[in-house]
Amino acid sequence: MDKTGRLFAIIDSLRRRRRPVTAEILAEEQGVSVRTLYRDVQALIALGAPIEGEAGVGYVLRPGFFLPPLMFTADELEALVLGARWVEGRQDGALSRAAGLALAKIAAASPDDLKQRIDESGLWPVNSRWRESNAPLLATVREAMRAEKTLHIDYADEKGAATERAIWPAALAYFEDRQVIAAWCLLRQDFRSFRIDRIAAARIGDARFGRRRAVLMADWWRKNGYDDAS
Repeated sequence: MDKTGRLFAIIDSLRRRRRPVTAEILAEEQGVSVRTLYRDVQALIALGAPIEGEAGVGYVLRPGFFLPPLMFTADELEALVLGARWVEGRQDGALSRAAGLALAKIAAASPDDLKQRIDESGLWPVNSRWRESNAPLLATVREAMRAEKTLHIDYADEKGAATERAIWPAALAYFEDRQVIAAWCLLRQDFRSFRIDRIAAARIGDARFGRRRAVLMADWWRKNGYDDAS
């Protein structure tokens, strides 16, 4: 790895950690001597990276530092392109547009060779046909999740029986042929799954979730036997 790639790798390593990491550990990760690592850190600081610490104690990257995505490995770039193109092909209008814009931003912030690799990756997901009428519902569900507010839905169960539910949507799963909400149902006082294509109408209420969505999601994982999920 050349020096430029190594500097980016050091930043990535620091960004993954909340506590100071010693020069010895960083040097071992990068396959260089501790003396070379010291010089690399000083070079990063001179370039404006907000690295705090000193030799013998450890280094930490101050929170809030943003580094444009200028350096990706081939696998990282292909993963980003494939994932963004998959989302871009969905019928969730807002997310589809966001995926296209995200790819454009990555390309704009990347060197010319990376831009060419994005265009020539050759990776394209095969998207099944989705119901376009679901798109407004998906946006409403995602808004309720972000705001952590109760979602009121007109729902038809698997037998076609109509019911009104008030739910706390914890997650939204995108399958190839359908989308499913994992939610706490206030009527049943338990977790339930709700298919988007069975929702006739949805509106966001004023009441907030009784628990933070992160807590709801952790409870859902435990209920489904994933105690080690993080």
